[in-house]
Amino acid sequence: MVAVLDAPSLVALTALLSVGYQLIFFAITASFRFDKLTDFAGGTGFVVNALVTLVMSGGGHHARQVALSVMQIVWGLRLALFLLFRILKWGEDKRFDGMRDSLPKLAVFWSLQALWVFCVSLPVTLVNADARGLAGSIGIGAADFIGWALFAAGLVLEAVADQQKLAFKTASARAWCDVGVWQWSRHPNYFGEWLIWWGIFVSAASQLRGGEVVAAAASPLFIMALLLGLSGMPIQEQGWNKKYGRMAGFDEWKASTSPVVPLPPTVYRALPRVVKSVLLFEWPLYSAGFDQGSDARGRRSENGERRQR
Repeated sequence: MVAVLDAPSLVALTALLSVGYQLIFFAITASFRFDKLTDFAGGTGFVVNALVTLVMSGGGHHARQVALSVMQIVWGLRLALFLLFRILKWGEDKRFDGMRDSLPKLAVFWSLQALWVFCVSLPVTLVNADARGLAGSIGIGAADFIGWALFAAGLVLEAVADQQKLAFKTASARAWCDVGVWQWSRHPNYFGEWLIWWGIFVSAASQLRGGEVVAAAASPLFIMALLLGLSGMPIQEQGWNKKYGRMAGFDEWKASTSPVVPLPPTVYRALPRVVKSVLLFEWPLYSAGFDQGSDARGRRSENGERRQR
């Protein structure tokens, strides 16, 4: 018989699970200099948290609890298996180029991954914990359907973007992906992920109260902060700038393509700079890393003059 835990104990358990599960894979990475399981560990960490909290919460497992748990499991499994396939196909994870021989750097990375799994899982954890006993008394309503629709749209967008980029990189010698949904966004997969976690939060918030809502909101906000300012866009954008900054067409693509929120290039290009910066996240740090002679506003021609847009 499975033990039933109260809400605080269940939240504490997911924290321990998040750390312990990632610690296993950290030990593998540190011992064997093997980093191909990194994203698999992250994605499956969400699966573990959802399964454990659903099973150990007791009660009747109401529709919202089951639905959100299944959503987290589906998202985690898809992400884990896709990224495992991709790293096995591509052969290396460049994020670890400066970490493989540094135990402190690896420890920091894996600590952040454990924090990511715990924080982003919070809406589902709190719904399953059901500290106020509301799961059975609050029926499925409009907020749930809105949240689930956002989740579905985000999951489709993220999966399509991932597959389009993988196919492009496999078949094409061109440098940056500008096909399919990548014509409208430089990071459409990230926007899909935002929709996923905001959708889960919207549904979860209909059952949560007070501080629980604030804690659950940490999930989508953490994802946005992580991708906008830490491990997502800054690393990718600066890497692209350094590698492709002198290639014809790269500046044009960046100037015409929204950073995250999908928009037609003609629409994005015509928007005022303040709108791009404040509402669409076109921030200066994404222009860093260009080699001398090229920047995010235009590429120098051979005679040294800057082409104006």
